[in-house]
Amino acid sequence: MAASPAAPRDHPDPNADVIVLGVDPGLRVTGYGVLRCSPSQTILLDFNHIKTDARAPIEDRLRAIHWGLRETLLRWQASELALESPFVALNVRSAFAIGEARAAAMLAAAEEGARVFQYTPAEVKQSVAGYGRGDKRQIAEVVRLQLGLAQVPAPADAADALAIALCHYAHRRARLLQDEAGRWRGDELKR
Repeated sequence: MAASPAAPRDHPDPNADVIVLGVDPGLRVTGYGVLRCSPSQTILLDFNHIKTDARAPIEDRLRAIHWGLRETLLRWQASELALESPFVALNVRSAFAIGEARAAAMLAAAEEGARVFQYTPAEVKQSVAGYGRGDKRQIAEVVRLQLGLAQVPAPADAADALAIALCHYAHRRARLLQDEAGRWRGDELKR
């Protein structure tokens, strides 16, 4: 019997803590990073990667990504999952593989009731480093500084996932504060 999906967890208060799982999807290597975020601090809980065997059947590789991310969602009780939006480059085969890994991540989130958010690579770079065209080394260094780490997170896929999680929290907080301000203005207009 298939498990029923968990109910989505909402955190409508912009000042509430939220646990975010950032994911840099890839069929060969999927990086992930888990942050506990609040307006006063961001705490690194975990980061790593899921590496699959390129010789294994695609379904086994996707299962490994799915279960690895689902286990991480469960372990840390992450309520939101942030992914990079698809980036179609010259290599269509690579784009399909990334899309399959993204689907495995989204399925894991859906099964655990975590909301899914997506950001373009330029949005992640702009949000984290203040410049939408920074290279991977620059972004990894900014992640290190923002999280107060002694070294740049490794592997690079995990550093990218942490950047995605940081981007999400910045966007999330701005969106919730904007919504709250809109409600406040609406209340004032009713008086």
